[in-house]
Amino acid sequence: MSRIAKNPIKISKEVECTFRDGIFSAKGKLGQMQTTINSNFDINIDEDEIKVVSNIENNQDPKWGTTRAIVANIINGVTNGFTKTLELNGTGYRASVSGSKLKLELGYSHDVNFDIPADVKIECPKQNLIKLSSINKEKLGAAAAKIRSFRKPEPFKGKGIKYIDEYIFRKEGKKK
Repeated sequence: MSRIAKNPIKISKEVECTFRDGIFSAKGKLGQMQTTINSNFDINIDEDEIKVVSNIENNQDPKWGTTRAIVANIINGVTNGFTKTLELNGTGYRASVSGSKLKLELGYSHDVNFDIPADVKIECPKQNLIKLSSINKEKLGAAAAKIRSFRKPEPFKGKGIKYIDEYIFRKEGKKK
């Protein structure tokens, strides 16, 4: 029995939610999103809250809590949106946005060009900061992880691309 799935999701007045034919959609001030819901679950929409209800008698489906989290993320995305910030540490490491590409100078012999996904907005307030924002949490996390994978932070000097709130465990170098 899932404890997370039993909790209702609070919604504000500015969000419009509908559930028809297994498709849940939400429309808010930042945009509109929809997802397909498993046939084992129904979504009850009241005036100020949403509940994900299991159709199975003993409520033992492990996807119940996941479904509730996905619905909550959609509602949070269309009202507030999601952001992630990446930081570049290293001599000569730079980032810049030109058109629909993110240009990264990461110490390689060539620049790395990353195609910005359609739902993700990327801006570089400084040369060593990359701010990503989106209403879709899944695509935002995938884009941030892909950018980070171009040069992961190494444990000796901490050079690389890291999340702004990430702690890099440092190792001691070789001893003579």
